[in-house]
Amino acid sequence: MKIQVNTDANIEGREALAARVEETVTRVLDRYKSQVTRVEVHLGDENGARKSRDDKRCVMEARLEGRQPVAATDHADTLDQAIRGAAEKLVRLLGNQLGKAASSQRTSIRAGRAEADSDHA
Repeated sequence: MKIQVNTDANIEGREALAARVEETVTRVLDRYKSQVTRVEVHLGDENGARKSRDDKRCVMEARLEGRQPVAATDHADTLDQAIRGAAEKLVRLLGNQLGKAASSQRTSIRAGRAEADSDHA
């Protein structure tokens, strides 16, 4: 799983921040690492030098093998909070999407078995 971190011009300490982002994404998305090929993380400070509530933004987009990308956004008072929030939202989205796909596949397999059983009866 490749992780790409992008920041706007208002973000400082990009190298250290990128390392924290990569650690968080790797840890939180560990169970989906075989299905996620790339995660793009976009960090921004929407008000620059001015302090305001929830002005830090994190958008995470996960590229899934053979599927459409899934994205989650979070706003918070700090970048670390926004990163954790977006990662947690992304995990829920992946769980929902991949869970539905697995459930659909199991249903198809069961239907195929039932059809095969009825052909032999």
